[in-house]
Amino acid sequence: MPLISISLRRGTTPEYRRLVSEALHESMVDVLKIPRDDQFHVFHEVTDDNFVMQPVVFGIPRSGRTLFIQLAFNERGAEQKAELFRAIVANLRLRAGVPEEDVMLMVVETARENWWAAGRVVDPDTGYDERMTDVPAGPAR
Repeated sequence: MPLISISLRRGTTPEYRRLVSEALHESMVDVLKIPRDDQFHVFHEVTDDNFVMQPVVFGIPRSGRTLFIQLAFNERGAEQKAELFRAIVANLRLRAGVPEEDVMLMVVETARENWWAAGRVVDPDTGYDERMTDVPAGPAR
């Protein structure tokens, strides 16, 4: 049950936010193998004075369209997270026209037992949603 929070400057269109959401979700389905109906995205549009960022970050110019994306999900390996980052950047560029330099990603990993939603059934052997067949190895907590 991943949760994605997207912070961006106020003034985007519903269509743009929909395209960003689709790009993120497609990446999660493809790489993390989450169920297609497992989509929770929250957009936070903020005013310019509440979106503080240097115009050059890590030596690369960033635009006013920069997205700060926080992904919260169960623990995953470094390789899978790197693959997810690559997929997100590619899908955001393809679907929403977001250049790579305007994407900032951060993962917050939580223990599997820290998620709950009515109707969700967790496989006791893996600790993940029972509909997921491609989950990280290891015993459930």
